Amino acid sequence: MKIAIITVGDEILIGEIRDTNSIWMVAELTREGFEIVNIITVGDNEEDIAKGIDFAFSRADIVLMTGGVGPTRDDVTKRALCNYFHTGLTFDQEVLQQIERLFTKRNFTLNEPTRNQAYVPQGCTVIQNRVGTAPLLWFERENQLLVSMPGVPFEMKSAMREEIIPRLKSRFLQDEYLKSHFLVSGITESSLALQLEKFERQLPEDFSLAYLPANGLIRLRLSVRGLSRLPEMQLQTEQLKRELQERLVAESDEPVELLLGKALRGRKLTISTAESCTGGYIAHRITLVPGASEYYKGSVVSYDNRIKISMLDVSRSAIESFGAVSREVVEEMALQVAAKMESDCSIAVSGVAGPDGGTALNPVGTVWISTRLHDRQMTQRYQFGLSREENINRTTNMAIVQMMKMLG
Repeated sequence: MKIAIITVGDEILIGEIRDTNSIWMVAELTREGFEIVNIITVGDNEEDIAKGIDFAFSRADIVLMTGGVGPTRDDVTKRALCNYFHTGLTFDQEVLQQIERLFTKRNFTLNEPTRNQAYVPQGCTVIQNRVGTAPLLWFERENQLLVSMPGVPFEMKSAMREEIIPRLKSRFLQDEYLKSHFLVSGITESSLALQLEKFERQLPEDFSLAYLPANGLIRLRLSVRGLSRLPEMQLQTEQLKRELQERLVAESDEPVELLLGKALRGRKLTISTAESCTGGYIAHRITLVPGASEYYKGSVVSYDNRIKISMLDVSRSAIESFGAVSREVVEEMALQVAAKMESDCSIAVSGVAGPDGGTALNPVGTVWISTRLHDRQMTQRYQFGLSREENINRTTNMAIVQMMKMLG
């Protein structure tokens, strides 16, 4: 079954917020074996919403909508859906009870606009929103299905994980979706495609290999539908691993910080970080993982050279002789932060994030990364691009991957 996604909101169209909902939904749905054929953003306008739905249904069997279902005047999705499906609103007592429970728990006073969210279109299946006030609305007409959800990201994610994806899978995914995931680094997407060209040509019928590049990493997904294809999947998975060789970081689609955490926890090791150009982003990514306190000791964000000297005891002579962006300095940073934090492992980075500050020796995008495991140390120079945000993200990914390689 093909799926189209519609996000509703003027705030997306004028650039006030980024559409992170559809990005997250596509990743989750693809992982479960659904095919996404379109993503549409429309404003808070009933006519535009109706046209968006028409277009989505011209491409897909299932339409998933987020946004425009709140209590304010610009939230018009519910009215647009009533017009589209030729129905009216009816008051749902169970939705009101859910809203009242939520408001009591949060010690809020229920007001009339929020109470009115208990009015729902007649003829649809109402699914309770466990973490918000706007219910989930499930419409079926002939062979078409539309689901409306809140646009608040944590409410949408809760709805998708707990209600919508399980229902879609039980209804529409009758064949087992087999997939193998591979995390690759140290190669561009085009070079990897050339390397795997022969492998792709020999893939059996219905097998698919997808490339998902992001910030220096490439995720590969090998997939086929049908439990009977399991022996073939196992053979192709092993062949692809041989093709990737040292480029293969992990057989997983999990975030690299989660994979690092598992490796550290499995070996009962601790880690600390010393960051310059990333400004604490590596620490942020590591601590996004629940339970990171088991293995993560802390960080020194030594953005200024004086902090490198005073807090990390990096030698002044190393900075003066080689510069802050150098093998010598980053290796001292890794050594000293491990000693001060009493950690088994450490990551240190120093570079030129840009867009200014580059030199002939160290142009924008130059980064040194040093990782330590006890007395072993690995240090490497990377050359990224001109985008500050991309350089910070790539540095973080490569630092974590480099540490994972040391852990084996």
